[in-house]
Amino acid sequence: MIPVSLVVVVIGVWIFVYLTDLVLKSSVYFKHSYEDWLENNGLSISPFHIRWQTAAFNHAFYSWGRQKARMLNQWFNFGMVFGVIAMFSSFFLLGKTLMQTLGQMMVESPPTSFSSSFTSSSSSSSSPTSSSSFSLHNEQVLQVVIPGVNLPVNQLTYFFAAVLISGVVHEIGHGIAAIREQVRFNGFGIFLFIIYPGAFVDLFTTHLQLISPVQQLRIFCAGIWHNFILALLGILVLALLPLILLPLYYTGVGVLITDVAEDSPTFGPRGLFAGDLVTHLQDCPVTNVQDWNECLDNIAYKSQIGFCISTSTLQQLSLPVRAYTRLDGSTECCNNQSLTDMCFSYRNNFNKHLYTCLPARKATEATQICKTNKDCKKASNSNFCLIPSLETHTRFIKVKHPPQVDMLYIGHPLNLRYAVSITSFVPRFKFLSLDFPVVVETFVKYLVSLSGALAIVNAVPCFALDGQWILNSFLDATLASVIRDDAIKDLIGFFILLGGSVLLAANVTLGLWMVTAR
Repeated sequence: MIPVSLVVVVIGVWIFVYLTDLVLKSSVYFKHSYEDWLENNGLSISPFHIRWQTAAFNHAFYSWGRQKARMLNQWFNFGMVFGVIAMFSSFFLLGKTLMQTLGQMMVESPPTSFSSSFTSSSSSSSSPTSSSSFSLHNEQVLQVVIPGVNLPVNQLTYFFAAVLISGVVHEIGHGIAAIREQVRFNGFGIFLFIIYPGAFVDLFTTHLQLISPVQQLRIFCAGIWHNFILALLGILVLALLPLILLPLYYTGVGVLITDVAEDSPTFGPRGLFAGDLVTHLQDCPVTNVQDWNECLDNIAYKSQIGFCISTSTLQQLSLPVRAYTRLDGSTECCNNQSLTDMCFSYRNNFNKHLYTCLPARKATEATQICKTNKDCKKASNSNFCLIPSLETHTRFIKVKHPPQVDMLYIGHPLNLRYAVSITSFVPRFKFLSLDFPVVVETFVKYLVSLSGALAIVNAVPCFALDGQWILNSFLDATLASVIRDDAIKDLIGFFILLGGSVLLAANVTLGLWMVTAR
């Protein structure tokens, strides 16, 4: 659920801003000076919306738009081709997403997985159209996300920064392309809608209507083209991040613990601490975050491994036991109050299934892992393979983080993933921050997701999105010589726009239901 305190603060701030604006505009003494101040600074205020526009960047835009004319012309030609392909591909992507959402609604409860999101924009404004949004997702093509609901509040800084940068890059594309096509550029601006930041460019509409459909296509496609390129650059940065940070951080030696949840089993004197370097989970070597996740997945979905022990050690460490069966069918044989002992199962030389209670750390220190007694006899002089007797989804995991003694973790393996924060980057110097690579990597991932999603969804032929203007210009460029009657051509465009709008609205509506009906 969205934190109530956050909602109260946001509404309270907007009420204060709106009432202050209303009082100043109604004041006999301040009305004219206040309105002059707003106009001189390019500010406009309305309920839940603040807009700032300036001509200060016009010189920079004209400078960028007039440099290397041939190269820029080819650049925006590529963007035009990409935009047209993306427009038609968006039908497939939205259709696939809708089918996946309907499938989830029929067979399972709403998903709780996390992903990033985007804000939609028109050809002159990168503004969100609702409190929901879409994002690229590993399993689902696009997924609705609501900040504070399935987007963690502590990630909002990354989210809004990526939204603003994606919007600015989007509008820079429109602005430079417009200048290349001799359309007058009036100004650039930034706005805040409720809590969503965005950007826009102010173009002279009459000039847009006078240029050819192909020129219009270059301008309308430039925004999503620049978002697509930004997403590609972000992917490249992620791939090269170890090389980029190499002078300060190195990788490939394990995962570095950056934070440990205080309410988790991993916290404590024998647990993990920020700065620890984990090299193994059981017998699974860990060199980076991907290895960590894969090792935990393997441990979670495979049966519990055992530990080799000799007959003499077993007799020395074994405690008196009275085995009983748990509700899930597993067996317990130790005192429930013990924090150091654990029940193990094994088979003796007559293949009889037995249980013994042993001090967990002493029984598993410096021992060979195994599945059966045969594994122990092959690898060492040990006689028995002792397997921890645990509940169905619980696992006993040895976490190696030298030079400290191994941490012994008992619980669901996937809970370990959420109990600690990790990174593949190890600082070369003590004064370097453990979190800096994580911050960079997280932000770039948001930027890739948001900018990519903004490119995809803005290409949808839907009313008020870039896709509407891309479709209209495309039809003018391709059907003008085939269909002489403008009314028929406009009707074709209307039905395509209607279909795209309905498809997008259906995805948003069902996506919202999936996220909120939990």
